[in-house]
Amino acid sequence: MEIFAERLQSDDVAERVGAAKEIRRLTRVSSDHRRALSCAVGPLVQLLSCASSREDEEEEALAVMLALLNLAVRDEKNKIAIVEAGSLDPITHYLQSTNLNLQEYAAALLLTLSASSHNKPAITTSNPMPLLFQILKDGTKQARTDSLMSLYNLSTLPQNLPSLLSLHPVPSLLTLIRSCRRKSSKIAEKSCALLESLVAFDQGRTALIEETGGVLTVVEVIEEGSLLGKEHAVGTLLTMCESNRDKYREVILSEGAIPGLLELTVHGTPKSRIKARKLLELLRNTYNRPRLEADTIENIVSDVVLQMDGQDCADKARRMVAEMVRVSMERSLRHLKQRAFYV
Repeated sequence: MEIFAERLQSDDVAERVGAAKEIRRLTRVSSDHRRALSCAVGPLVQLLSCASSREDEEEEALAVMLALLNLAVRDEKNKIAIVEAGSLDPITHYLQSTNLNLQEYAAALLLTLSASSHNKPAITTSNPMPLLFQILKDGTKQARTDSLMSLYNLSTLPQNLPSLLSLHPVPSLLTLIRSCRRKSSKIAEKSCALLESLVAFDQGRTALIEETGGVLTVVEVIEEGSLLGKEHAVGTLLTMCESNRDKYREVILSEGAIPGLLELTVHGTPKSRIKARKLLELLRNTYNRPRLEADTIENIVSDVVLQMDGQDCADKARRMVAEMVRVSMERSLRHLKQRAFYV
């Protein structure tokens, strides 16, 4: 496989591009080839650095990034080697490219590299976050998705959250969620994941409340999002309410969060069910009374509805629970029928 390293160092541009394309082809589906061709990482990164200083070498830069991308996919050692070889400066350069293809593949490569916990500190030092947020505003659809995922990966380092907050990301994240025709999309899911982390800070909570319809946008994900999206959305509201129940309780109630929370207590992920129950308890009017083991979801919802309407609260709570049970039974019946059909 050393022949590829030699070809990548050729004086002939066509030879270098051809070698990069061949590496991309070989490593597309083969983990054995990824390991065998790890010797090409250094020359590829060197080529990427050189190409980044020559704007007329776009074809070479594309070929090299695609080769590095395939080498890094599902290979932790190659991910680390690519970063240690000095790839972050040219990747950062291409994140700013006016060529949307180059920008898109740079974002994809950074996403793949940021999936490695080992790489996250080095990536943070290269400071790509402002560029990634800019791509969220004006990049291609794929570049926006990959940039968002990279930001989420970097946000798992607690020390990065203040830096993220300094970029005032909340309005952009809410805009991304609103732009999704399906609230179950990956963009909505990861946007809510970032929001859940950011509202742990007062600055993040304030930004969400100050954005018109901000809480409502999160509630819509609770109602219509993916399972993980709902989990992050309810976590966002729970974090806010736990930080200051008196301050955030009314705005959460006023945006009609109760039906979605009630649904999550039955149909959410295990974490969603726990978070939804905790939030419902925080939203109830009698939260400070001694808790009883016999408390049920119906009693909790009855308390909440009392605060909202002031009349017929118990009947309304029972109707909400009954409707939830009816929907649950219908879904279960449809699921059983589908299973019977495919047996």
